[in-house]
Amino acid sequence: MDEQATKLIHQAMPFAQRLGIEVLEHSKDLVRTRLAWEHSLTTLGESMHGGALMSLADATGAALAYSNIPRGAQGTTTIESRTSFLRPIGSGHATASARPLHVGRRVIVVETEIHTDTGRLAAKVTQTQAVI
Repeated sequence: MDEQATKLIHQAMPFAQRLGIEVLEHSKDLVRTRLAWEHSLTTLGESMHGGALMSLADATGAALAYSNIPRGAQGTTTIESRTSFLRPIGSGHATASARPLHVGRRVIVVETEIHTDTGRLAAKVTQTQAVI
């Protein structure tokens, strides 16, 4: 775990801290995070709730977008997000990997994949971040 990057993300996004999101890797080209399965984050069938997975992807994508903001920009904000859920996560961790698809002066488009502990793709998220 990258404790310094985790601390920075928690300061910028207190909701990420409340969920318990941890940063594993952080660069302009890749941000990897994880969220531990726990009962309070589940829905029917003890699967991790889609909202928890979307929050993980949003925080991960936001961290990547922020790493790519143009000089003089203050930050980013999500203006669009599309999630495809492919399989449930019923234990362990959800691990998110975000990569840039487009880095522009006004918008940054990020693709995030969420995998199970066994490496199976659980969700794919594409989000657009407006540069502020």
